[in-house]
Amino acid sequence: MPNRLPLRTFTSPPWSQQEPTWRDAKPALIEAALKRATARPSGNWFVVGASRDVVRGRPFGRTVAGRELVLWRGRGDELEAGPGSCPHLGAPLCDGAVSEGKLVCRWHGLALGGERFGGWSPLPAHDDGVLVWVRLDDVGGEEPLPAPVVPRRPPAGSLDAVATLIGRCEPEDVVANRLDPWHGAWFHPYSFANLRVLETPTEERDRFLVEVTFRVAGRFGVPVTAEFACPEPRTVVMRIVSGEGEGSVVETHATPLDNGRTAVVEATIAQSDRRGFALVRRLAPAIRPIMRQAAARLWRDDLAYAERRYALRSKGTFPG
Repeated sequence: MPNRLPLRTFTSPPWSQQEPTWRDAKPALIEAALKRATARPSGNWFVVGASRDVVRGRPFGRTVAGRELVLWRGRGDELEAGPGSCPHLGAPLCDGAVSEGKLVCRWHGLALGGERFGGWSPLPAHDDGVLVWVRLDDVGGEEPLPAPVVPRRPPAGSLDAVATLIGRCEPEDVVANRLDPWHGAWFHPYSFANLRVLETPTEERDRFLVEVTFRVAGRFGVPVTAEFACPEPRTVVMRIVSGEGEGSVVETHATPLDNGRTAVVEATIAQSDRRGFALVRRLAPAIRPIMRQAAARLWRDDLAYAERRYALRSKGTFPG
C-alpha cells in the first residue's frame, strides 16, 4: 500500500481462534484503575453535551444528576446556564425563547439572565469549543474549580464530532468499560483486530498502552498505538501516541442523569499531518454524521456491557 495512504493490509485469526484475553483482564487491576480515576478531582463540573447543541437563539435543556438544567447563548454568544424550571410557576425554560441575551419564559414573559431571581440562580458554565459543561457544587461536593479538567487535545485545524447515548447504569460502569481494553477485539470484531495490551496502569504511570488495528474494510485497516487514561473521575481519554492520526483523541465522558441513567458523551477529535486532511476538514459537515454513527455503534454494544455491570453490582453479585 503506498505510504501516501493511511490504510494497511493486515491478517488476523478468525474470531474464535484469537488468543483469549480473560487471564490478562484481571478484575482487581481494572477496579484499582477505576478507584484511582474516581478519586481524582472534577471541581464539580459535568459535561452536558456538544458545543453545537447550544445554538444562538434557542435554549437547550438536559437533566444532570437529577437537576433540570437549561443552557443558552447570551450576549456575544457567551454560554449561560441555570435551573431549568421557571421560578414563577415552574414552566420548562428549555421551551422558552432567547431575546437580547436573556432567557424568556413563554408562560408569562419572565426574562432571566446572569443575575439571581428569587430561588433561581445562574450556574457556572464552560464551553471548551467541543463540549459544554456545567458546575453543580451541591452535587459534586468537592472543592470547586474555576474551569473543568479538559484533556489535552489536538491543535486548531482538527475535526471533531460528538455522539451521545443513554444507558441504565452509573458513570463508574462506563469508565470501567473503557478501563478494560482487553474486550476490544472480542466484543467489537467489526472495528478492532490484533489488539494487544502493551502496558497496564500503575500508580506512577496510570495508563493503558494498547497496540491495535482499526478495521476499515475487509483486510484493510489502520494500525496504531494508543493510550487510555482518566484525567478526572467521569472521563476516559484514548489518545493515539503513534501511527496514523498521532495526537488524535477520543474522549468518553459519563454524565449521571437520574434514576440510574447515564449519558455517554463521546467526543472524537481527529488530526492528521497528511495533505489530504485539509479536504477532510472542508467536508466536515458530511463526515461528522459518519463519525457519530461509528461511535454510536460501539457504544450500543458497550452500554450493554456497562448496564450488565450495573445490574450485577445492584444485586451484589458482580464478580471480583
